[in-house]
Amino acid sequence: MELRQLEHFVTVAEERHFTRAAELLQISQSGLSASIRSLEQELGTSLFIRSTRRVELTTAGQALLADSVRTLASAAAARNAVAAVRGLVRGRLTIGAEPCLGSVDLPAELASFRTANPGVEVRLRYSGSIELVDAVAGGRVDVALVVDTGHTPAGVQLRRLSTQEMLVLCHPDHRFAAERSIPLESLRGEPLIGFQEGWGAQALARRAFASAGFDYRAAMEVNDVHPLLDLVGYNLGVAIVPASFARKRPDQLVAVALSGDVPAWNVAVAVAEEPSPAAGAFLRQLQPA
Repeated sequence: MELRQLEHFVTVAEERHFTRAAELLQISQSGLSASIRSLEQELGTSLFIRSTRRVELTTAGQALLADSVRTLASAAAARNAVAAVRGLVRGRLTIGAEPCLGSVDLPAELASFRTANPGVEVRLRYSGSIELVDAVAGGRVDVALVVDTGHTPAGVQLRRLSTQEMLVLCHPDHRFAAERSIPLESLRGEPLIGFQEGWGAQALARRAFASAGFDYRAAMEVNDVHPLLDLVGYNLGVAIVPASFARKRPDQLVAVALSGDVPAWNVAVAVAEEPSPAAGAFLRQLQPA
């Protein structure tokens, strides 16, 4: 069993798709399939259930995944430690981010990091903040730019980068549009346009509603900012968002302040308590001394 095979296995397991995994690994799909078949033959069992659309882990594959992630992380740490002694930053850096955080220009940060650290291979993954923090805890992501939802597993630290207020975004014809501020209680029973489970805005809105004594229920859910703005633009509901979202369409939508116990939109970088040299270099760029 080779580290290369474990890397192939973990990538397919995470992507649930051979084509996407092959693209990430920059190898041919036939080469990836051959590597997985060789690993399965060596172990004497199937690791994936294959279908035309995606692949799923078998029971044996699920058992292998956690140990494979740890093995690869240990091997990478050993290589990086040797490189660090030589004054080099090398290895792979997997960065996670929730889209449209409003305070970090991630493409610009990546450009600066790659210029300063050409020996580091960077992978970028977008998802909701809660999933990303869990990925940092599980060693699947090295650094994640997230919204602090209060979810911080053991072994993970959050370093705050910025803070924004949460407000209500609505159509100009909506009854809220004439108000400068509304109490949180006004949203009881109001049709909401929200994000899917695990995204920062959804988690904060759910917490605020629970504090006010009523349930969070979204009439429509999305997984990207622009569809949310489109739906609010058709007056299909209101959205609870950070102030930076409202600035995306200031001539089309109305932002209204919220009063009450509303959590702030705190953007943070999530990282393991003992980050890799590459992760440490990225952190120093985000938070220079």
